[in-house]
Amino acid sequence: MTACSPVSTSMEENLKLGIYPDQVPTNKERYLRLVGRLMYLAHTRLDLAYVLSAVSQFMHSPSEEHMNAITHILRYLKSSLGKGIMFKKGNNLDVKGYTDADWAGSIKDRWSTVGYFTFVGGNLVTWRSKKQAVVALSSVESEFRGMAKAICELLWIRNLLKDLNIKHDSPVKLYCDNKVACDIAHNPI
Repeated sequence: MTACSPVSTSMEENLKLGIYPDQVPTNKERYLRLVGRLMYLAHTRLDLAYVLSAVSQFMHSPSEEHMNAITHILRYLKSSLGKGIMFKKGNNLDVKGYTDADWAGSIKDRWSTVGYFTFVGGNLVTWRSKKQAVVALSSVESEFRGMAKAICELLWIRNLLKDLNIKHDSPVKLYCDNKVACDIAHNPI
């Protein structure tokens, strides 16, 4: 892939991967090997979390379409050499989280994928992208379930800081782009 042409995105826009009856199979061992190596790389490359979540769903039966998505990821990596996570020393230990979900994003089972990431003192410390275990009836439900997962992560980080005897008095903050889900979360009832 050293002679390939680079691309600027990690996945083609609006690409919906799935399993179809007429799909052309690909070399399963090569597919598994590439996905495994990319997952290892994802420990320092947050930008690969979602796309690896998408392509790893088809490891039991990969097709040429799935292999093309892997090739696209490799072409993206060529264009983004040197990117990664940088940790910097800061004056505070503010804990913040960001979450988003794609409602009914899977064309196979209509399950949503939720993603969240957290910062401590301005440094990225955790991230996750995962398919939700149930079908959400609305985008609000999907976003709200994602917020619940992110809150669990934020509380875990706060308790971890406490166990490490690190004084942390400021409240943790969670950011979500769905206004209705935020309104539901703010409702004390």
